[in-house]
Amino acid sequence: MHTKIIWPLTALAAILLFNLFFVPGFFHMEIKDGHLFGSLIDILNRAAPIMVIAIGMTLVIAKEGIDISVGSVLAIAGAVAISLIGVVPLWMAIGAALIVGALCGLWNGVLIAYLGIQPMVGTLILMTVGRGIAQLITEGKVLTTDSKSYGFIGKGFFLGLPFSIFIAAFVFLLVLYLKKRTALGLFLEATGTNKVSSEYAGVEPRKIYLFVYIVCGLCAAIAGLLVSSNISSADANNAGLWIELDAILAVVIGGTSMRGGRFFLAGTVIGALFIQSLTTTIYSMGVPPERIMVVKAIVVIIVSLMQSDRFRQMFQQKSKKAVIG
Repeated sequence: MHTKIIWPLTALAAILLFNLFFVPGFFHMEIKDGHLFGSLIDILNRAAPIMVIAIGMTLVIAKEGIDISVGSVLAIAGAVAISLIGVVPLWMAIGAALIVGALCGLWNGVLIAYLGIQPMVGTLILMTVGRGIAQLITEGKVLTTDSKSYGFIGKGFFLGLPFSIFIAAFVFLLVLYLKKRTALGLFLEATGTNKVSSEYAGVEPRKIYLFVYIVCGLCAAIAGLLVSSNISSADANNAGLWIELDAILAVVIGGTSMRGGRFFLAGTVIGALFIQSLTTTIYSMGVPPERIMVVKAIVVIIVSLMQSDRFRQMFQQKSKKAVIG
């Protein structure tokens, strides 16, 4: 097991252990109509959209980029799908949402790779405008659907488990295959570590940039389908609100450096599970909503410091001095 995975695993184990002792019934599960229900299953289901977006975000961050527009893209994709259901066949509504997500990613990629706009600024444009686009699609209303087939995507069950888990697993395995079995992983890590050297080696960083932002847009669109199908509605104002922060935190907790280079997809998945477990724990303990972000921030800071090589070295040096002194 790679050492980068140890710290997010430890953090996840710690939060689950905390729940074992302080949240009654947290590990209780029961079977109803052949489906598993319980807090752990709920965490897996709710973590699926974060996980999918975080996987796309991992590729972007590996390229020294960032995408803070994913929440807005999620809202746009959900709005597109819900607005088209009943007008066109379901597969076309889903396909349209995915295409729109890819186009949003393409937009970000062109701004950043070809126009030289900073990633934070470039994606901030779509983050701001995207909510407006979603509101235009929904005409400022919360659109709803009674399509059971569409609802199955976000709240259906397969083999006793939420179907959303299988979608997230498919995205993870597909991107993992691209990393391990194609040149993509090598190109990403090479261009993220040293752009100039990779250019001399014949790798075109701009095309890699474009690719990862398109993938990130697609992942946000898939998450949009999961979220909107789970509640059978599209809410342009609230869908995916602040999910970009959870996704970025999941990537960082998972061991991928914001400076780019090597990336760890398994760590990202564990990071997403940790973030959702933390959120569920906070709600279970009755923490007031206005304090939730503060509590999450404190815990994430502690976890990030724990996995920081520099912080651990400083701590070890101080410990040695204390022992010697």
